[in-house]
Amino acid sequence: MPDSKKTIAFFPEAAFGPALNSVGIAQACEKLGHKAVFLTDPGMQGVYSGYGFDEYTVNMSEPMPPEEMAKYWTDFINGHIPNFDLSAYEQIDNYVKECWEAIVETAVWAEKELPGVLEKVSPDIVCVDNVILFPAIKRYARENNKPWVRVISCSENEIPDPQIPPHLSGCGENDSECFSAYQNHFNEVIQPIHDRFNAFLAECGEAAYPVGEFFEASPHMNLLLYPEPVKFNRATPLDPGQFQYLEGCVRDEEAYEVPQFKAHNDGPLLYVSFGSLGSGDTGLLKRLMDVVSTMAVRALFNVGDYESEYDTVPDNVQIASWYPQPSVISQADAVIHHGGNNSFNECLYFGKPAIIMPYVWDGHDNAKRVAETGHGHHLHRNHWKPKELRATIESMLSNKAMQERLATTSAHMRSEHGPTKAAAILSGLLD
Repeated sequence: MPDSKKTIAFFPEAAFGPALNSVGIAQACEKLGHKAVFLTDPGMQGVYSGYGFDEYTVNMSEPMPPEEMAKYWTDFINGHIPNFDLSAYEQIDNYVKECWEAIVETAVWAEKELPGVLEKVSPDIVCVDNVILFPAIKRYARENNKPWVRVISCSENEIPDPQIPPHLSGCGENDSECFSAYQNHFNEVIQPIHDRFNAFLAECGEAAYPVGEFFEASPHMNLLLYPEPVKFNRATPLDPGQFQYLEGCVRDEEAYEVPQFKAHNDGPLLYVSFGSLGSGDTGLLKRLMDVVSTMAVRALFNVGDYESEYDTVPDNVQIASWYPQPSVISQADAVIHHGGNNSFNECLYFGKPAIIMPYVWDGHDNAKRVAETGHGHHLHRNHWKPKELRATIESMLSNKAMQERLATTSAHMRSEHGPTKAAAILSGLLD
């Protein structure tokens, strides 16, 4: 136990992936006797208090009523569903561009309130999980002689290296031609947005970033949630004194009892989830249900806020708006998901084969990586035939070599236990 309780502030991106990964680390920090608190966008209020943590609000966009904010994000995702069929390269011109425009604005908005919130909370260390720099965090750390930590909950290629695929590219690990094509086009499209961000950095007294970069490694510590068994072979290996892998960092979650099914109740259990945003693609989920209904399996489908869209559900399928995902995946035989980093890591942690059907962001990277390391399959989210999907599911359930590889990866990740490792590292920075 530490000699005195220290305050560790977590500032995750306003999305469930980074949020829940930070919860896992915060839970472990409190087991060591520290006080964990969360700085949060209003859209994520209640998530952290639901796990027993204090919350401090930081507006990261112009304030609006919750129902308007929910509609904004629903409209944003629904408007981009046609773009989900595009390649990672093709998405630079639409989804990726619009996301970076919005992300830059969050950093600008946060600067209005974040300095005051940091002064109020007065944390001993700040852990930020985002893809962009918030100048107030560096300034607070510098002026108060406190460390700040960057948490990388997406693919490890957020920390670039010339020998690994660019972040968000979905390139294969040895496809250097793909690397160049993606990075050049990304830099070209992102240039005006990047110029806007560098102007903001100058206003805050921070140095400009090279085109294409929006964040830097912390000089104190950087925690990568990526598991070492699937990490990339870098030209310059990351210094363990500054970078540590957290082996998926799976949080503690409430227990889940698998319900009884009307059909195939003794069949293998599938879990299907496309995340809080991807659940809006009800057409895809219904297509998947149709195929699963023809197989001797059971399936739990996460349908988010769209339960009312499903008039009928096959007898071997059950749906819900939310599941305690780690507890479900631990009991599943195979998983179908969108490549979000929580799902990607939890499948590896529990040794479960996955079919990844990416639609945006680092889902492309994770889908490519799970396939090229032999831990699962990569299918286009829409361009598959029922026969192909059935065969891929059957392969997941019967491939002994894949199951043995997953068992080895799972054993490694469990032996490390990312949240405990992260808490020990943070506690060491506080000594």
